[in-house]
Amino acid sequence: MPDFSWLGPPIDARPLFTPERSRLLELLRDLDPIDWREESVPGWTVRDLAAHVLGDDYGRISRDRDHHDDGPPLAPGETLETFIHRTNQQWVDAAARISPAALTETLEMTGNAISALWEQSDPDGRSLGVSWAGADPAPLWLDCARDLTEYWTHRQQIRHAVGRPTDHDPRLLAPVLDTFMRALPHTMRAAPAQAATQVQVVVDGPAGGTWAATCTGLGWSLAPEPVDDPAAVVHLDAETAWLLCTRGIEPDVAIQRSRLEGDRELAEAACQILSIIR
Repeated sequence: MPDFSWLGPPIDARPLFTPERSRLLELLRDLDPIDWREESVPGWTVRDLAAHVLGDDYGRISRDRDHHDDGPPLAPGETLETFIHRTNQQWVDAAARISPAALTETLEMTGNAISALWEQSDPDGRSLGVSWAGADPAPLWLDCARDLTEYWTHRQQIRHAVGRPTDHDPRLLAPVLDTFMRALPHTMRAAPAQAATQVQVVVDGPAGGTWAATCTGLGWSLAPEPVDDPAAVVHLDAETAWLLCTRGIEPDVAIQRSRLEGDRELAEAACQILSIIR
């Protein structure tokens, strides 16, 4: 069996899909017609992003619940990232005829199915790789938590598009940040360091915490506990942390908004963290 201890302790995100979807539906039902036309991410309106979430729902349900393998294949020479962006755009284009009201109604139905699917899953099972964490295969708990972060992130993108601030409720933001930080060992993989060198990322606030990446000589691991004398420490606020991990801001901006201590090179390497497929 693969050893996933380097990813840190498992996260149980299974009970969180129902409250996350409830908040999305509440948000969508509160939007004015003009809000649906606001740009949420470059090239996509709020309606487009809602359609994308629906596509994610159907993809997960069809693949993991129904074991349905049909779908567009990778084109010759196409990377996984390019394939994902291409098929996402194709889905959004095809869904242009779906009204906001119909999208919201359907997202309620598929959200119930997604919640039931994850509630019945075995977190100790195996799943497809989570590339930004460097885990392939990945433990199912990480795939589940990654799924939650995507839904949460898209909801914040919609909130920002219509002039609302990030929802900082720690009941959802805390596990989201915890999941994002599982990218630290993969982020630090090329950073030169001796065994036992530790880099810590500290996120302030009720949803934050401390994540310690330790060089083992064979790679980096989140398994060891934080030590009192790390080689470098990065202090972030929660808003900067999630925006950095999803590239809502670039690393140089995050560095300007953070406080770095100790080895500057290692601290800046940690600030390259990326917890999405880009």
